[in-house]
Amino acid sequence: MRGMKHTTELEPGVLPTFRLFIGVQLLISSLGAIAHWLIPLHTPTEIIKHLSAIASTTAIFTQFTIIALGSGLLFIYLSLPALGQMLKSFYLPIGIAWATVVPILSPFIEFHVDGSNIPELLLQTALWQQTILLFIPLIVVSWRYSIQQVILFCGLTSALNLALLFSSTALIGRDPLRSLLGILFVQVVAFLLVGHMIVYLMNIQRGQRRRLTEANERLAQHASIVEQLTITRERNRLARELHDVLAHTLSGVAVELEGLRATMHRDPEQATSLLDHSLQAIREGLTETRRTLQELRAKPLEDLGLALAVRTLAESYAERADVHIELDIDQDLGDIPAEVQQSVYRIAQEALANVADHAQAQTARVILKQERDQLQLIVRDDGCGFDPKEFNDKRHYGLLGMRERAEMIGGHLSVESQAGKGTQILFSYGGDR
Repeated sequence: MRGMKHTTELEPGVLPTFRLFIGVQLLISSLGAIAHWLIPLHTPTEIIKHLSAIASTTAIFTQFTIIALGSGLLFIYLSLPALGQMLKSFYLPIGIAWATVVPILSPFIEFHVDGSNIPELLLQTALWQQTILLFIPLIVVSWRYSIQQVILFCGLTSALNLALLFSSTALIGRDPLRSLLGILFVQVVAFLLVGHMIVYLMNIQRGQRRRLTEANERLAQHASIVEQLTITRERNRLARELHDVLAHTLSGVAVELEGLRATMHRDPEQATSLLDHSLQAIREGLTETRRTLQELRAKPLEDLGLALAVRTLAESYAERADVHIELDIDQDLGDIPAEVQQSVYRIAQEALANVADHAQAQTARVILKQERDQLQLIVRDDGCGFDPKEFNDKRHYGLLGMRERAEMIGGHLSVESQAGKGTQILFSYGGDR
C-alpha cells in the first residue's frame, strides 16, 4: 500500500504469522462455502429465498473463484521465498493490499452476480464478516509499520467500502445505508484502537530490543577492554619476572666480568673465583628463566584443577625462596567458574611472588577453602611487611594488579601488613562478605 515504509528485511515472525492467518482464513472460507451449499438453513423467508439463489451453480462457482483468487493464491504468494527476493521491499505491501482488497470486494461481487435485491441483514452480516477478515492485514500493518500507516489503512478501506456501497445502491436500496454506515464507523474505530495498541506494543518491544543490542555491544567492548587489560597485566608480570631474573643476573655477571678483566693478569686465583661465581650466577639465571617460560606455557588450571594448581604453585615458590610454607587447601572446591579460577590462581601467584622476592619471610601459610557459598584465599607470611598507606603507590604494581583482578570478577581483596610483622592477603568471592 502507498506511503508504507519500505525496508529490505522483515522482522522475525511477520511473514510466518501472516501466512498462518491467511491459511486459517482460506480453511474457514472454504468450509463456509461448502456449508452454505450442502446444509439446509432454517431462516426467515427472505433470507431462505436469497440463500437459495446463492446456492445456484453460478453463485457457488463465484464463491469458490473468489476464495481461490483471494486467500488461496495469497497463501501461495506468501509461501514462495523467491518472490520475496525478487520483489524485496514491495513483497509485504503487495500481500497486505491483496489481503485487504479481496474481503472488501468479495461480497459486492457476489451481490452483483446474484443481481437481485439483497436483504439488509445479509448486508450487515457481510460487512461484519469483512471486518473480521480485515483484522488480518491490519495486524500485519500495525506490527510492521507506524501509526501513520495504520491511519492510511483505515482511510483507504473506508473509502473503498463507501465507494462500493454508493455504487451498489440499485441493489441494496437507500434504506439500509444508515445501518451499513454505522457498521463502517464502528469498523474504523475498532481498527484505529487495535492498530494503535499493536503499534504501541511493538514500539516498546523494538526499544527494548535496541537497548539490549546496545547493552550487548557495550558488554562486548567491556570484555575486549578487560581482555586487553589482562594481557597488559600479564605482560607487566612477565616484565617483572624477567627483570628480577635476567636483569639482576646479567648486571651481577657484568660487574664480575669487569672485575675478572681487571684481575685476570694480576691475581689469577681471584680471577678464577670470579669466573666460577659468574658461571654459577648464569646457571641460576638460566634456571629461573626456564621456570618463568614454563609457567607461561603451562596450563595448570586445565591440567590440575584449582586446588592442586595452587598447591603446586606454593611448593614451587617455597623451594625457590627457601621458605617453609604451610598449606591448608580443600581438595573439593565445588563448581567454580573458569574466570574465577583464573583470577584466584593469578592472585595466589602474585602473592607468593611477593613472599619469595620481597617479604624476606621464614614461613608462610596458604589457605584455600570453600565455606558455604564463599571461596577464600589467604596468603600470610612473617616477613618484613610494609606500610599499608603506600598501597596506592604506583610502585606496588603487584598489589594493584591483585585488587583489579578481584574487582573484575566481583570479589573482594584486603591487604593487612605492618612493618616488621609480616603481611596477610585475603581474597573472598561469593557469599556475604
